[in-house]
Amino acid sequence: MKLITEASAEKLRGGFYTPEPIAEFILRWGVNGSNDYDILEPSCGDGVFLEQLQKHQLKYKSITAIEFDEAEAIKANKTDLHSKQVINADFHAYCNNTLQRFDLIVGNPPYIRYQFFDKMQQVEAGDIFIKAGLTYSKLTNAWVSFVIGSSLLLKDKGGKIGFVLPAEILQVSYAQQLRNFIAHFYNKINIISFEKLVFPDIQQEVVLLLCEKNGSKEHNIEHIELHNASELKALDVARLKSPKKKIDFRGNKWTFYFLEQEEIDFLESIAERRDIPLLGKYANVEVGITTGANSFFTVPLTTIEEYDLHDYAKPMVGRSVQVNSVVFTESDWKRNKFSKAKAHLLVFPDSKSLNKKNGAVKYIAQGENMGIHKGYKTSIRDDWFVVPSLKISDALFIRRNNLYPRLIINQAQAYTTDTMHRVFVKAETNIEAFTASYYNSLSLAFTEVCGRSHGGGVLELMPNEAKKILLPYHKDCARLLPQIDQLMRSKGDIDDVLKITNEIILKQHYGLTKKEINLAHNIWKKLSARRLNRGKQ
Repeated sequence: MKLITEASAEKLRGGFYTPEPIAEFILRWGVNGSNDYDILEPSCGDGVFLEQLQKHQLKYKSITAIEFDEAEAIKANKTDLHSKQVINADFHAYCNNTLQRFDLIVGNPPYIRYQFFDKMQQVEAGDIFIKAGLTYSKLTNAWVSFVIGSSLLLKDKGGKIGFVLPAEILQVSYAQQLRNFIAHFYNKINIISFEKLVFPDIQQEVVLLLCEKNGSKEHNIEHIELHNASELKALDVARLKSPKKKIDFRGNKWTFYFLEQEEIDFLESIAERRDIPLLGKYANVEVGITTGANSFFTVPLTTIEEYDLHDYAKPMVGRSVQVNSVVFTESDWKRNKFSKAKAHLLVFPDSKSLNKKNGAVKYIAQGENMGIHKGYKTSIRDDWFVVPSLKISDALFIRRNNLYPRLIINQAQAYTTDTMHRVFVKAETNIEAFTASYYNSLSLAFTEVCGRSHGGGVLELMPNEAKKILLPYHKDCARLLPQIDQLMRSKGDIDDVLKITNEIILKQHYGLTKKEINLAHNIWKKLSARRLNRGKQ
C-alpha cells in the first residue's frame, strides 16, 4: 500500500509494502490446494507476493504482475518463477485493454488520491467504473478502482480476490458504492482485521479483504480479528470457507459485521420494532464555522487586550476539553475566557466598515505578514478577514471524539469552529428533552456504527452521519437533563449516567426489554473498545 500525502515523485511511488506473513497468508488462502490458477498481482511493488509464491512453492498455471514504477518492476522481475510476466504499466490501462482473465487476484493496491493521478490515469480509472456500472468521483481513491477493476478481470465461472486495504473500506462514504458492488458481485466475503497496527508508523489501520464468487445466490460475510499479522501463520484457511452472516444490502457500512449475528439482527430491526426515530427527525446538523485559519481567528483574552479587539471578539467554544457538561452555560464560557483558552472568535466587518482607530488594522496586517490571506478559504473572499456563515446553533456535537460523542446545549450562545458541528433543533423539538434523550446505550451504539474510526482510536461523525443516529426522543426526558449534567460535571463515569437513562428512556418510554438494553450496551462497549484499542499502539 502506498500512502500518499504529498505530490512528490517519492510519495507517489510509495513505500509501505506488504509484510511477508500477510502476503503468504493471502496466497495460501487463494491457492488453497489448486495447481492450475492464472494469478494476477495488479500492483506488485518490489515483488513480495512473487517472492512468497516462490518461497512456499505454491503451484499455479501462470502469474502476471503489473507495476507502474519502472525501478520496482525491474526488482520484481528478478524473482525466478515459471510462466511469469512482469508488466511495467498503469493497472487501469492494463485492466481496460487486456483480454486475459484470472482465477486469483492478490495484492496491496496503492493508496493514491484522485488529484495525484495524471489525466490519462483519471480517464482509465473512470472507464473501469463505467464498465462496472458505477459512478466515478474526485473523492475516489486508487485502491477502490483497483478492487473494482480486478473484480472485472476474474473468470466468468468463479474467482477470488485477496487484498490488503485501508480499514476505511468498511465505513467511509466514498467507498459506499464499492461495498455495495462487492456485496452483490461476490458470494463469500471475509474480513480479517488486527488489534495491532500493521503499519504503526503511519497510524493506518488495514484489513484483509478476501472475496470469492461461485455463481450461487448466497451472499455472506464474516469477520475475524487477530492480535497481529504474525497470527496469520496459525490461521486455518478452512475457517474462511463458509462465512455465516447474511449481507444486509440496505446497510451503508460494514462496521457492524464485527458483531455477532444476534447483535447485527438487533441493530437491523430495533428501530422498526420499537418505532425509534433518527436524530435528524428532530434537528438539523451542520459543520461548524470554517474560518480558514483557526489559529488566527480564534484567540485568548490576552490577544484581545493586546490588540484592542474587544469590538470584534465574540464568545466561542472550539475544543471538547473546554466543555465538561451537557449544557454549556455563560459561566462555563467565562471560566474559559479568564483561562488561557481560545474562547473568542474574531468577527470583523468588511474593510469599509472597519474601525481604523483600534488594533484591528494592525492585527489584520500581522495576519498578512504570516500569509493567512493566501490560504484557500481566505483567498477566495472579497475581504479575506471576513468569516462567512456566522450562525449560532442551539446545540453542539463534537466532531472527533475519544470515549463517546457528546451532544451539548449551547446555552452560552457561543460560536464554534469546524471542530464541532452546529445542531439546530426543529420548531417542535424540546431541546432539553432532545439532548437528554441522546444519552443512552442504544444511541451511543449507533454513533459507533454510523461514524468512522481513525488512527489513535478517534471516532469521527460528519453531519449526515450524526443525523442517522437512533434517538429515542421523549418529551419527559427533559426532566433527566439536570441529573445528567450534574453527573457529567462531577466527572462521573458515563456508565453511571446510562444506568439511569437506559431504565427511563429505553425501558419505560420505548419498551425495550432488559435483554435488548443489555444487547445495545454491549454492542456499544464492544465497538468502542475495539476502536479505543488502536489508541494504545
